[in-house]
Amino acid sequence: MRRVVADVVGAFAEAWAELRVNKLRVLLSLIGVAVAVAALTGVVALGGLAEQSSRENAERFGGRPANYYVNAYSDGATSPSTEAIADAFATTTARYGIEQTSRVVYGNRAVQLPDGVTEVGAVTVDVPYGEMHRVVMTEGSWFTDGDASRLAPPVIVNEVLWRQLGSPPLSSHPTLLVRGADSATLVVTGVSAATEYDGPQMYLLPITDHDLALASYGAETPQYEMWLPPETSDALSAQVASDMGASLGDDVQVDVSRQDYAAGGDADPFGPIKLIITGVGVLVLLLGGLGLVNIALVTVRQRIREIGVRRSFGATAPRVFFSVMLESVVGTVVAGAVGVMVAVLVVENPTVQGFIAQGAVSDLPPFPVEAALIGLASATAIGAVAGLLPALVAIRVKVIDAIRY
Repeated sequence: MRRVVADVVGAFAEAWAELRVNKLRVLLSLIGVAVAVAALTGVVALGGLAEQSSRENAERFGGRPANYYVNAYSDGATSPSTEAIADAFATTTARYGIEQTSRVVYGNRAVQLPDGVTEVGAVTVDVPYGEMHRVVMTEGSWFTDGDASRLAPPVIVNEVLWRQLGSPPLSSHPTLLVRGADSATLVVTGVSAATEYDGPQMYLLPITDHDLALASYGAETPQYEMWLPPETSDALSAQVASDMGASLGDDVQVDVSRQDYAAGGDADPFGPIKLIITGVGVLVLLLGGLGLVNIALVTVRQRIREIGVRRSFGATAPRVFFSVMLESVVGTVVAGAVGVMVAVLVVENPTVQGFIAQGAVSDLPPFPVEAALIGLASATAIGAVAGLLPALVAIRVKVIDAIRY
């Protein structure tokens, strides 16, 4: 056992000594490996950031996992009233301790702008909707429970409508005049993010008798959403549908459907992104490894005489094999560590993160530990593979031929 440990330690010592002797040549050969490892680690880390961006964009439309839509309707002559559906939904969700719920009403409102009256998309929601759909705020903040006690109805406008209003500072308590049979003046309390494809839009809370959304419920049927724990969502959603149906009557049909990006089941919706990222990283690393194999072969052929002398003094074939292979392994591990540090500095740069996220990521993920581990493991593996062929060449050298070389 001691001899085995001594041989392993000796092989590492010889490998390190050889690296120091040929440090210039080793440095030049390992630059490519360091760059490849940095690229691989950076691609994996940035891929995680891009995946987070895609996930959050999907959650803004369909809600977070597991987000369910609830609708109730009747096939008979009479349909349940809006109030009856609202009461059944509130009672049922409270019974099962479901706190993240929201009604959602889509419609349009005539808004007075500086250049005239314009139809604006209006979405009436409850307070939890902002968290359920990751609504990004660029100014102010999302609705709170305290907004129910405000004397003037609050409204949140998106960036498009905000610019049409002249981008007034929220500290000046700007107002929004909504025209119609029930005209009202709303106080702008926040500005939500918008994409280049979005039109003007605003969010309302159904909190007071003079809220326009309440007056319009007869024309615009609300739908309801609930955010459930993914691990129990199937059973819980079925129970909600059953209890609401029992509460509303036998002739009422209650549909509960999951709408978030993970509704498809076990299939990973971000699988294609991960495959592309992995393929690019492997290709980059292979290109770096090919250069290292070439340099290692040239180095071994220049050391044939040295290897022959060592064999003549009693160095065994396994000792020569491992010492030659470990030269590549030790060098690539050091290069891999340098590459990982470079990748961390690049990925954690705010400018790079901002370019990749494009303002669409509210929860920036930390640098993934698995990316660093993949980088170091890949460096070790590429060093072992690159050193295998030169090591095989070294042990096939005959002592007498090597001395004559």
